[in-house]
Amino acid sequence: MGQPKQTSSVTPLRAMSRVVCSAVFGSLLFAQTAAFAQSASLQLSSTPGSRSATQDNGNTSNGFDDESDGSTVPAATGTAGNADDAQQRPAIPDAQSGDDITGSILDEDMRRLNTRKARVDETLPGRRTAESASTAETPGIPIGTFVLRPSVTQSINTETTKDGNTSQRRAFLETDAAATLTSDWRRHQLTVTSEGAWQRNISGEGEEQPSFKVNGDLRLDLPQDTVAHLTAGYNFYREDTDDPDAIADATQQSDVQEFSAGASIQRDFGILRGTTALALTRSVYSDATLANGTTVTLSDRNQTTGTLRGRVGYELSPALIPFIEGTIGRTVYDETRDSAGYERSGHSYGVKAGVEVDLGEKLKGEIGIGYARADFEDSRLDSIDTATLDASLLWSPIRGTDVNLDLQTSIQPSTTAGESGYVSHALTTTVTHQLRDNLVGTMIGGLIWRDYPTDSTINDELVHTAATGLIWNINRYLDLTSTLGYELTTRKDGEDSQQWRAGVGLKLKR
Repeated sequence: MGQPKQTSSVTPLRAMSRVVCSAVFGSLLFAQTAAFAQSASLQLSSTPGSRSATQDNGNTSNGFDDESDGSTVPAATGTAGNADDAQQRPAIPDAQSGDDITGSILDEDMRRLNTRKARVDETLPGRRTAESASTAETPGIPIGTFVLRPSVTQSINTETTKDGNTSQRRAFLETDAAATLTSDWRRHQLTVTSEGAWQRNISGEGEEQPSFKVNGDLRLDLPQDTVAHLTAGYNFYREDTDDPDAIADATQQSDVQEFSAGASIQRDFGILRGTTALALTRSVYSDATLANGTTVTLSDRNQTTGTLRGRVGYELSPALIPFIEGTIGRTVYDETRDSAGYERSGHSYGVKAGVEVDLGEKLKGEIGIGYARADFEDSRLDSIDTATLDASLLWSPIRGTDVNLDLQTSIQPSTTAGESGYVSHALTTTVTHQLRDNLVGTMIGGLIWRDYPTDSTINDELVHTAATGLIWNINRYLDLTSTLGYELTTRKDGEDSQQWRAGVGLKLKR
């Protein structure tokens, strides 16, 4: 096995507090560049096997998405075939709707609890009712032909983690900042979204989890029922200690930077609808810091991934569109072999058939079944294949209540010497209910089954997550938020791990 390279300790990203502010300026620069398009009439990652600092550092993406580490690819298609929903969390072979996951699963769940989104029945014409000042959308800040809507949330949190018989507690402050820049053009549309989180421990011990991401989506409304998208993004996050890809006994895990770009085009041919999409992702990993102050170099995990996807749908009716879809991906690592001597570059393939459903405010989404496979250049690494079941459904049983169901099957290549990877089955359900005109409650429940091959040296894992939160709209510009979350990871052999998180905060928005 390759030994970790010893280097001087690398200072982590100290300027995270300035990154969020710079997002706004980055958004404006992106907007100026894309505005020229107005005058013209167009997202695969790593995981598994927890390892020590003396194990191999090779990580793969191979055209697949990790359900827990934050890796994303700019998807080029939307739920129910809506090309406007271009920025989504992908799953190979399909791109399912959902939020990008940054860091640990529980971290992202807690952030989503503090973000009120328009209900399905609020966004449909003819269904709006008079809104109170507390729930109406903020007017934003006009900037030329754009509208900027920024927000800042300051919260105080407590966290308890337990790994076997070892417990760790911390209290920390977290600052979450977000901004959305949207064009107001007669044709085409540019949307730039950015969000970042910065944590500072005020007592106890535990690793801080900074993150930042910015995504841009330029939609071009072309002639003959054709819609094109150009997307670009940047994502920064720190791997969570409980992530299967984490370095054991590290005091600070790797900082990951992802650069993405994509293009898609969708066209209606009468009762047929065709979509073609291309996505590119570049991932760069920093060193992990050990308890003795030395570092483990993870540069052999740096990689570039490309995927090509095609879909054809047949419109039985506007509410029901069966489809077939195929995906092919290629991942190339900067270093031909990782520190353990394995060639982890490879190809991914996927095919599926399903149906898109759009019943207006009551039910929309898609469901599909298919097959996925990953091959590796190293003959010592067995190929991984699996049947897939993917679904993304949004159901509104009564006015003011939304139920979001997301089911994903994906292949996760491993970083452990001799291991190819595992199959991930992830189910997430989110229920949002408007308790009063100024009080919204949200509950999130999730289950991830990491299914390793029968001959693998790594045990299967089950990750259970549950979180709940309340948002009280004090007025149009100020919210009071509260969150409570729990995560449990169980293993066939070995110790289970748990995490509790609770927090309260204030959110300013404009």
